[in-house]
Amino acid sequence: MKLPPCYIGLEQARQVLAEMGVELNERQMKRAADRDAHGHRKLPFFVDPIEGTLKIEKGTLVEIYNRLHVQAMHDFNKNA
Repeated sequence: MKLPPCYIGLEQARQVLAEMGVELNERQMKRAADRDAHGHRKLPFFVDPIEGTLKIEKGTLVEIYNRLHVQAMHDFNKNA
C-alpha cells in the first residue's frame, strides 16, 4: 500500500536530510532548491500554488538520496 504524498518545505527537508546524516545549512539547502542559469533545480522543489513557498515530496527526497547511495556503492564495488 502506497502512502499518500507528504509535501514539505525547505526547513523540513533540511531536517529530513539531517536525520539521514546529511547536515546542510540554510544557504546550502536554498542553493539546492534555487534554479540555476538553465532554469533547473538540483532537487525537484516546486512552488506551492497556495502558499507560494518551495515544496518537495518527502518520499522523493529520501528516494533520491537512497538511489545516489546505491549508485555510489555500485560504482565503488565495480572499481574495487
